[in-house]
Amino acid sequence: MSDRLMKEKLAAGELVLCMNLRLARSVDIAMVAKAGGYDALYVDMQHAPYSIETTATICAAALGIGITPLVRVPNHEAQWMSRVLDGGAQGVILPDVNTRAEAETIVSACRFPPLGKRSVMGLGPALGYRAVPLAELNPKLNAETAVVVMLETAEGIENCEAIAAVDGLDVLLIGSGDLTTNLGIPGQVDHPRLRAAYERVAAACKKHKKALGVGGIRHNTGLQGELIRLGARFVIAGTDTNYVLAGARQDTAALRAIKLD
Repeated sequence: MSDRLMKEKLAAGELVLCMNLRLARSVDIAMVAKAGGYDALYVDMQHAPYSIETTATICAAALGIGITPLVRVPNHEAQWMSRVLDGGAQGVILPDVNTRAEAETIVSACRFPPLGKRSVMGLGPALGYRAVPLAELNPKLNAETAVVVMLETAEGIENCEAIAAVDGLDVLLIGSGDLTTNLGIPGQVDHPRLRAAYERVAAACKKHKKALGVGGIRHNTGLQGELIRLGARFVIAGTDTNYVLAGARQDTAALRAIKLD
């Protein structure tokens, strides 16, 4: 773990560990994630009731302490991508990407011209509100912004090479929970069909110089290790909700095991 951007670590072939946020609502979680050894966090606007204001506040806090803030947006509408990026996110995670056309539309929404059509904001939290000439600002933010697309269906896996070939994408992240559900093997993360999907996407990522991501396989370091050896470099290692529950269950189990007189 270091203060370098996630994209810098990925470019160097290093492992990036990301924490999924669904429970936390205060800026303290950014410090907790960093103290816990994470490189990045992502605010989950898809599966948790985060407001845009709370999301931006957590992102700004993460920027200030040197941990990369990402946001999983609820859908592919361009306004979600631009608003979270303007609010301080250094990357977006897009759920349920199935085709090259969808990936191209996402890149267009997340990148400034000439790479895309993102609207220019000017001063903002991503650069600490420092005045930067527009000619420098747009290329700098394009370079520092991570675009992560999630493959969560058989269709997405089938089209993985075409998706990986899209310029402007950084990570192809397999959503293992949704993918196993779509494949008719819900939750069977050790199933050969899921492993075959990872192998297929890993090959596409290697060919097109994209990073492979692992999602939906938390607290299973054995399987995560296998996928890292396969080539994964972006790993969602845990969620704040599960960490709280694990600690709570450990303490209550220990206390309830005490024999009463």
